[in-house]
Amino acid sequence: MTAPLTIWCNAKLPPGALDELRRGLGNHSLTLSTMTTGNLATAGPDPDLERADVAFGQPEPVQVMSLPRLRWVHLTSAGYTRYDRDDVRAALRSRGAAMTNSSAVYAEPCAEHAFAMMLALARRLPQCVVDQQAARSWRAAEHRIRSRVLAGQTAVIAGYGAIGRRLIELLAPLRMNVVSVRRRPAGDEPVRVVSQDRIDELLPHADHVLNVLPENGQTVGFFDARRLGAIKPGGVFYNIGRGTTVDQDALLSALVSGRLSAAYLDVTDPEPLPPGHPLWTAPNCFITPHTAGGRDDEFEQLVRHFLANLRAFETGAALQDRII
Repeated sequence: MTAPLTIWCNAKLPPGALDELRRGLGNHSLTLSTMTTGNLATAGPDPDLERADVAFGQPEPVQVMSLPRLRWVHLTSAGYTRYDRDDVRAALRSRGAAMTNSSAVYAEPCAEHAFAMMLALARRLPQCVVDQQAARSWRAAEHRIRSRVLAGQTAVIAGYGAIGRRLIELLAPLRMNVVSVRRRPAGDEPVRVVSQDRIDELLPHADHVLNVLPENGQTVGFFDARRLGAIKPGGVFYNIGRGTTVDQDALLSALVSGRLSAAYLDVTDPEPLPPGHPLWTAPNCFITPHTAGGRDDEFEQLVRHFLANLRAFETGAALQDRII
């Protein structure tokens, strides 16, 4: 039996998920922080974390670096921008500590969300909904002639993390030409993969560009005016990554000019997007409010993912979704 661990948690878990967490901890003790927070922010340093062996939630990065007792941090998010720092990595590695995230929880809903929008835009479903809610006009000829078939089209996926890999699986039956971009191709991917610095070669051939890039020093503003302008005329741009990776003024111009036929945005900069922001009314721009990762069992799945990793941590087995 593993020696009892003190597990600190500052995630805002509903009662059912919290009960499941307590039941799954076995002989380990749970410290619930009074400084709870969601996935997009930290609540600042917490004195209770100083007595913890394991953190589950969103601990403050500087405090994480300073606590020699803390052996493992499990994030309740797929994104980890605030922890993606050389000093955080060095501090954890120096004491043999680990950090994992919850990509396994969010990959499926995010990939399905992007896939759903690809199909919806190809078949002009959003435009038909607008017709129904507005003039209720019967624009059959226009919608039929502008509808697309995805088979045979080219999709470029920027990012080969958990979301990108699952999206590739979903697109496989459609017989599309799928190409992915990642920092360091491994050579064993199921589709053609090129290094991130070669994306400019792909954009002129892309009917669909799907941005699932995380936010870091190399990706902020990645899709700038030049790259958005290089996408095949009439292409569709999707952002399920981070709003900061896109020049939104350039995206707006591409939509207004008609160079891009549509855009789907689940993330923006800032969030929430102000009601008066021009993207809300840009031609064929469809926005969801950072809901791509949503699922009705989200909190339960976060707990189960953590508990599965806890079993691995107890035995020294490999941790799923390890990032440090």
